[in-house]
Amino acid sequence: MDKHTPITITLAQRDEAVTITRWVYDTLHNAVLLGQIPPGRALTIRELAGLLEVSPMPVREALRQLSAEGALEIQGNRRVMVPRMTAMKFNELVEARITLESHAAERALPYIDKDCLQRLTAIDAEIDEAEANSDPENVTRLNQAFHRTIYTAHPHQVTQPLIESLWLQLGPFMRLSAESLDEYYQIDRHQEALAAIEKHDPLALQMAIAADIRDGCAFAKIPSKLQQLLN
Repeated sequence: MDKHTPITITLAQRDEAVTITRWVYDTLHNAVLLGQIPPGRALTIRELAGLLEVSPMPVREALRQLSAEGALEIQGNRRVMVPRMTAMKFNELVEARITLESHAAERALPYIDKDCLQRLTAIDAEIDEAEANSDPENVTRLNQAFHRTIYTAHPHQVTQPLIESLWLQLGPFMRLSAESLDEYYQIDRHQEALAAIEKHDPLALQMAIAADIRDGCAFAKIPSKLQQLLN
């Protein structure tokens, strides 16, 4: 990717109770999660500071944490990039997602009430609208919201931070996959998940979640643009 390719990072309004460093971390975390920092695009700390309209110091602090989480990589030339991905690592991350998220969904099922089911149905409708509008970033955001709403229905679940970590590592690459929307959403796996929830069928819910992840992440279906990045 050309080093001058423009990028856009969504800047949320900062609450006065939130430190600048925390706001910068949250902003960059969200940017990686939604694929706003594309693979192969190198950025300098000064460039990031300019995009976020802050000084370089809080950017450096946020990048240290994001680097420790595997979200971004600080290179020797003081440039920042999405860490290099290989086909083997991609597949390992996908399989880890399937294992953790199928477990989280099954454990959350007894806690999903009618209100939660209505929220899930509404999110799925928003995803359909985003797909119709060819809006891959919104599809990614809403898909994460759909899954997060299921898993966090369990008041005592402990896997969400692990799941979010996997999303973070896959985010830039999933954004590229989501750009080929017609390939990935021929079967609405969310509808299968909603049907399983209504029937209180844990096995069907696990299967729907696993199929949804595979449909969006399966290496065999990744667009050629993404395949070129996995080498």
